[in-house]
Amino acid sequence: MSKLVLGLSAYYHDSAAALVRDGEIVAAAQEERFTRVKHDRNFPAHAVDYCLKEAGIGRKDLDLVVYYDKPLLTFDRLLETYLAYAPRGFRSFAAAMPVWIHEKLRIPDAIDEALGADYGGRIDFCLHHLSHAASAFYPSPFESAAVLTMDGVGEWSTATLGVGRGKDLKLVKEIRFPHSLGLLYSAFTYYLGFKVNSGEYKVMGLAPYGQPKYKELITKRLIDVKADGSLHMDMSYFNYCAGLTMTNGRFHDLFGGGPRSPESKLNQRDMDLAASIQSVTEEIMLLLARHARKETGEKNLCLAGGVALNCVGNGLIMREQVFDKLFIQPAAGDAGGALGAALFGWHHQLDGPRAPRTRDALKGSLLGPACRRDDVLAALQAGGYQYRELADAVLVKELAELLDKQQVIGLVRGRMEFGPRALGSRSIIGDPRAPDMQKKMNLKIKFRESFRPFAPAVLEADAGKYFGLSQDSPYMLLVGPVAEAQRSKLPAVTHVDHSARVQTVSKDDNPFFHSLLEAFKAKTGCSVLVNTSFNVRGEPIVCDASDALRCFMNTDMDALVIENFLLLKSEQPKSGDREKYLKEFAPD
Repeated sequence: MSKLVLGLSAYYHDSAAALVRDGEIVAAAQEERFTRVKHDRNFPAHAVDYCLKEAGIGRKDLDLVVYYDKPLLTFDRLLETYLAYAPRGFRSFAAAMPVWIHEKLRIPDAIDEALGADYGGRIDFCLHHLSHAASAFYPSPFESAAVLTMDGVGEWSTATLGVGRGKDLKLVKEIRFPHSLGLLYSAFTYYLGFKVNSGEYKVMGLAPYGQPKYKELITKRLIDVKADGSLHMDMSYFNYCAGLTMTNGRFHDLFGGGPRSPESKLNQRDMDLAASIQSVTEEIMLLLARHARKETGEKNLCLAGGVALNCVGNGLIMREQVFDKLFIQPAAGDAGGALGAALFGWHHQLDGPRAPRTRDALKGSLLGPACRRDDVLAALQAGGYQYRELADAVLVKELAELLDKQQVIGLVRGRMEFGPRALGSRSIIGDPRAPDMQKKMNLKIKFRESFRPFAPAVLEADAGKYFGLSQDSPYMLLVGPVAEAQRSKLPAVTHVDHSARVQTVSKDDNPFFHSLLEAFKAKTGCSVLVNTSFNVRGEPIVCDASDALRCFMNTDMDALVIENFLLLKSEQPKSGDREKYLKEFAPD
């Protein structure tokens, strides 16, 4: 009889649910995609319902529910931190206590209540970083591997080194709070005027515009980094232990002024600060990876935790050939912890086996809901839209022609991606050869900062022609150089430092997107498309037909595909209310 394990992440950041049947990943999704609240932290009720529906089961059929964190250990950290900084940390403590007393300390009861009387089984709790480690190692194609997890903090750990062999996974070393590479990067995210736990990727994108002029100041004054990558932070410059901000007056004096006001104009100093913290982070990631290789003797490395979304750092580890192969969990942040908790529950609590495999088990990370034809048709007819329904072969040919004319297309096909990257299922795509494509997509469609780079999606077989990668990059989590001969030909995806965050597309992972790239290649000779997430700034990636239609009608997208339905903006009898639409989503 099948065994079913539900994994949950909730109440901190990016709530999600994931379902595993006999060790196979059935479904996983973030709550934000259903509620339309970015980084929704509430109990993932909609995501749970989706996972159960996808599996065709009810709550009573579950054998085990596993939560991705141990709240009592986290509460212990909060209390000890307050006592260590008392009375200076009272404001932070007083702000946190009501939330903890009324919500986080009763997480077991909240889960029990949310699952309802139909579920009478066990509710287990997995260490935060063990959830991260499980989310990366168990779906990986490796029989054995070193595992690095790096984030802000989970319970007491801020980074861990683990070893996975077969179904066994153990954490063997850790860096402990308050010393944290993730929190160090978030401190600069805050100082640069971006939102913590959301704007870190903006810092990474801004970094190539600057020079690491403050790197020595960071390494001499803020942190002490050891040869194994462990770090000790001088907490007199930081405020996250005792206050409600990340940095303090001493930090501001060190860098010549207070934090940048959000939404204000970026200057060269901001760019240089971004370049400096990015360079420091890359070096620490590389040290941690080298130590992991030396300590474990493993040839392969798995990465998870929010810092693993730093694809520039990942690319450095790849280029330095510290390990033979890398596998990075595409939902590396808290959402992925739900999947890790479910997998850990299967392999450890239920003692389930782990089958050997040649490819990873994430199914291209296409683990979310698909759009049903009847639902799409109902939405199109109810809205009075003009559309055509086309067979796949006809559709990809027509899309290639539109792309060659530098039309921007919204693409909703198949199951939604799990994680923050759009991988051709909920994407906005365009022609990378067009010199003005980056500006058009940033300012008129995404409504975001003009410096933000776009990622290329490339046929897996042709990736070496365009990009300097030593392995496939199916989840857009490795940055590599754009080949010198291609830089002028691909202006829309070549960043200012001649790099790109690459997605290699295989037929196995996403047949339709692969066929579209083949059609574009046949039309133009180019195997690359611009690929960015289907949303506007501050909005979660679209989930269903209604989300896609609203975004399409309120931006300057030229065409929209929902499954096999094609809509052209020029044929629509009405226009959207852009101002009203954009007001729904606060700046991210």
